[in-house]
Amino acid sequence: MLTKHTPIYSFSLLLLLSGCASQPSPQQHPVPNVVVTQPPRPVVPQKPTVAQATVIQQTTTITPTPQPKPQPQPQPQPQPQPQPQPQPQKSYHSFDDWKADFTRRAIATGYDSYAVQQLMSSAQMNHQVLSLDSGQPEFSKMPWEYADSAVNDSRVNSGRRNFANQQALLSRLESQYGVNAEIIAGIWGMESAYGAVTGKTDLPSALSSLAYDGRRQNFAESQLLAMLDLIQRGDVYTSQLKGSWAGGMGQTQFIPATWLAQGVDGDGDGHRSPWSTADALASTANYLSNSGWVRGLAPFYEVQLPSNFDYSLVGTKQAFNQWRALGITAINGNYIDAYTPLELWLPAGQDGPALLLSKNFDVIKVYNNSSNYALGVSLLGKAIAGQGGLQKAWPRYERPLSTYQVQTLQQRLTDAGYDTNGVDGVIGINTRKAFARWQANNGQTPDGFITQRSASALIW
Repeated sequence: MLTKHTPIYSFSLLLLLSGCASQPSPQQHPVPNVVVTQPPRPVVPQKPTVAQATVIQQTTTITPTPQPKPQPQPQPQPQPQPQPQPQPQKSYHSFDDWKADFTRRAIATGYDSYAVQQLMSSAQMNHQVLSLDSGQPEFSKMPWEYADSAVNDSRVNSGRRNFANQQALLSRLESQYGVNAEIIAGIWGMESAYGAVTGKTDLPSALSSLAYDGRRQNFAESQLLAMLDLIQRGDVYTSQLKGSWAGGMGQTQFIPATWLAQGVDGDGDGHRSPWSTADALASTANYLSNSGWVRGLAPFYEVQLPSNFDYSLVGTKQAFNQWRALGITAINGNYIDAYTPLELWLPAGQDGPALLLSKNFDVIKVYNNSSNYALGVSLLGKAIAGQGGLQKAWPRYERPLSTYQVQTLQQRLTDAGYDTNGVDGVIGINTRKAFARWQANNGQTPDGFITQRSASALIW
């Protein structure tokens, strides 16, 4: 789901979809950084002939002749639907030139001429979409800013009302898919304020503008083709195609290709509509389940670190019994299975909360490849369910770096031999790891937390 709520859209997700039976790919968010391949139209394989057993009636004892073992019949492989080949290197003189070329390529590969022309006829150049796509916030945000936004009073109170109204549905989905009902509700709240804000941007225009711009032409064109498939399948109507500027649509903001693969009929009316509450919530549960959700496992567990902890272990993963052997204890006595692999994350460094992340934390990130987003969803879900939040206070006295300062930090770390894998002004895992190595060699606790104070020697 491409959404409007996180300004550091660090989602880097690769959607390789092959129809409704495809493996799940990370769902995109406001800054999609991946190429999504249009799902092939399903081809029903022919059933192989079943060999009939031969019954031999014997009246005398005979030595049976060894028979060769029947060889299984090969299953025919589905053939992918040919797609218009994206041309990211081709220069178009105008938006209308791109639109005409895309229309021609879509029709040439088998899409209905009338459907393509109906979808594309209203597509207009949207310069605001390009501005949003290329823009970066002036300052990076601190993790408590996301947490505060996720669990503000309005969102929590509305979430509890909507959770109560949909309790029967959410309980059924939890039983069917194994995904915690409060997590489904948390995503619903983060993505569309429980269906109240699904976006007003014309989706064909937004995706066409992104395709013409060329930076993510593959992504945008594949979403337009998926949209045609959804129209043909009866999931959506051309008149409904309003959503977020980057292609998200409906109550849980699926992009078209992901809905094509993961959308399910939650209310049994024979349709799969992203704007239907039951369909959207059921599809969210289905998507998380297909992405590897583990039933009964919390996304994170808050823990206490010992005073002599080795901070070089931050970001590593091991079973909880190994963490426990290092002196880590669960806060509030929460039960944690001894053999569950968990990753240690310090979202605000040594002075903030310490969290052990489970596989389910990573699964939430298929919606938005951001740890802060996954933390926000998890905290909102806990609040909706009436559970407590984080116990340790945030170090709110710390201040973030500007985008220019992050670029300076990345360049100086790389020049000093601590490679950040690029200078893009975005604090990601590679930058944090490089900074932690620098901290270890320069008298700081290597927690990887980048602030005006901790990075002052590198940014001034």
